[in-house]
Amino acid sequence: MSIVSKIWLTFCQATTILVAIFFVVTTLKPFWIEILLSNTNNFESFVIEKERDNVKTFSNNIQTAPSDSNYLRNAASKAMPSVVHIYTTQKKLQANSNLLLNDPFFKRFFNEEFNLMNPNIQPKTGLGSGVIVNNNGNIITNHHVIEGAEKIEIALSDGRKATASVVGADPETDLAVLQINLKNINAISFAESKLSFVGDTVLAIGNPFGVGQTATQGIISALGRNKLNINTFENFIQTDAAINPGNSGGALVNTMGELVGINTAIYSQSGGSVGIGFAIPTSTVELVLNSILIDGKVTRGFLGVQPAAITLSIAQGLKLPNKNGAFISRIVTDGPADKAGLVPGDIVTKIDNSPIKDKEDLLSTVANIKPGSEIEVEVYRKGKKLLIPTKVGERPK
Repeated sequence: MSIVSKIWLTFCQATTILVAIFFVVTTLKPFWIEILLSNTNNFESFVIEKERDNVKTFSNNIQTAPSDSNYLRNAASKAMPSVVHIYTTQKKLQANSNLLLNDPFFKRFFNEEFNLMNPNIQPKTGLGSGVIVNNNGNIITNHHVIEGAEKIEIALSDGRKATASVVGADPETDLAVLQINLKNINAISFAESKLSFVGDTVLAIGNPFGVGQTATQGIISALGRNKLNINTFENFIQTDAAINPGNSGGALVNTMGELVGINTAIYSQSGGSVGIGFAIPTSTVELVLNSILIDGKVTRGFLGVQPAAITLSIAQGLKLPNKNGAFISRIVTDGPADKAGLVPGDIVTKIDNSPIKDKEDLLSTVANIKPGSEIEVEVYRKGKKLLIPTKVGERPK
């Protein structure tokens, strides 16, 4: 007999025996089968319940995970009492229109005409926001919020109201300082501009659309934004926190509730927030605020030049190593630069060892120098670098 035949015979015998045993058990002891099946089901139930317990435990762990939202709540509660609503009435009369549509924010950034003709002629009104900066009742806001206003009314977060007067304004940075006579007010704390970074969480606080005090969350998207043609001097913080009409002059604060910037503008084609907003940093705010409170005005340095961007053709024509610097296209007669010996065609590369990146950098660098100061201007002229001593003048209004 072959090996295959032997294996087949063994298999048939074993199968016959098992079938016989099953027949005998089901005939004589059928409850044995029920017990066996019951134990199997119990084991399966145990496994399933154990898995369910694991799921419940995991779910409970998720539900009890600590929350990190308290820091935003604390920041908002700290900063919001320092943010005020501003309502203005202007001398100029115009057709009656919705208060929201008269927000200077719209007129400034969306080029809309909001003179909705109506036979009921009323004074022109507007709205915005402001921030209390000290216990003396001074408020910082945007110049465009209060520009041309005959009456300025301030509403605090606690419901109190007061009439404000203008201490001073600086249209070139779009900032203005107001004064109210109220006690027990909450002044905001200032953050250092150098401690703000891209990616930091921020809150924009203001009075959007006149609905009441509102806080929106976002991050710092960029720093040092300029060339936006909004102000003469630009050094904006860009944020995606929602900023809408009525937020102008309001606060942009960090997670400590400290002032990071003054909300000023948004980029939008629809009039609503699309996540591109701009705020004036505290470094600029403090400079303007202190100048107005101490001197009653903002004084800036003046060189008396008309700078231009260094294009690729200019760089190639003058054989410049790069496009850094500011090209002097015109000199103001008898101005500081003219008296010092600068000439059209010079490339300004440094002011007192501070590198000049472009024309905007030149304007802002000179503007921050106290009039009357002696500086050294490094220029590139006909392939040579020259150091020209220059006395800074005062920028005319």
